[in-house]
Amino acid sequence: MWGLKMIHILKTKNWKGPFSKQEQEDAVVALEGGAVLYFPSLPFGLEPDETILLSPHYSHPKSKNIGYDLKSRKVTGVQGTEEATPSFESMLDRYATNTKILLEAILPQYQKYLERGRTSYRPVEIAGRQSSYRKDDTRLHIDAFPSSPVQGKRILRVFTNINPHDQSRFWRLGEPFSKVAERFLPHCPHPLPGSQWFLERLCITKTQRTPYDHYMLQLHNRMKADEIYQKEAEQQEFSFPPQSTWIVYTDLTSHAAMQGQYALEQTYYLPMDGMNSPELAPLKILEKALGRPLL
Repeated sequence: MWGLKMIHILKTKNWKGPFSKQEQEDAVVALEGGAVLYFPSLPFGLEPDETILLSPHYSHPKSKNIGYDLKSRKVTGVQGTEEATPSFESMLDRYATNTKILLEAILPQYQKYLERGRTSYRPVEIAGRQSSYRKDDTRLHIDAFPSSPVQGKRILRVFTNINPHDQSRFWRLGEPFSKVAERFLPHCPHPLPGSQWFLERLCITKTQRTPYDHYMLQLHNRMKADEIYQKEAEQQEFSFPPQSTWIVYTDLTSHAAMQGQYALEQTYYLPMDGMNSPELAPLKILEKALGRPLL
């Protein structure tokens, strides 16, 4: 029964919807409960001059993804000719706009709270990519950012598979966050007094790492490091075919990207005040387990 609840299907072919009030209400309940909102037929079309970007050769070896910052309009992680940069900027900017339109249509109650983050393009095949275990996204994990503390904000992400070769993107979806916390939280050390100030002062973090950020990063690392857990944890496989789109709280839903090439992703941050059910947030689950506030 748990596995059947992990995917919430919405059958629109338009980023604007429309969606009925019932569809909107059901979507936010499913999403905040840990499910993936899945749009099996919601494509993102490339412009003619953008099809050349469907190559892994543009991705810098030291970067997993090609990134785009909307505020600075700067593209990062690209190697090779600079002539391609305007095309990357155009494609990623348009994708960011499309995701905003989609979220306004399906999750209207979030709109005055959402903060748009980084846009990314993922042209490199996941399977076989070499990295440290902490950066290995083929291992089940929840998202937590070492250098960019979210300070209690939710991490909401939109993905679209734009693979031109009819290849799906394969994920594993893991057990509920409450079970992750129950298993790993007792083994997580407490943050050292003054460490948040030290990390920010040395520019290791961009802002202060709160106790919440500390424990989320600990959970992320310990999940990935535990080989037995990776094999034996409750989980299901799911494939996202080309021209499908999905939305998920990656700080709540345990996931692993196993295989796939050519995907777009947009990150959003949502303050707790914007949630329909704040008690379901990782922050509240951890605070309840530890018996103290973490912000």
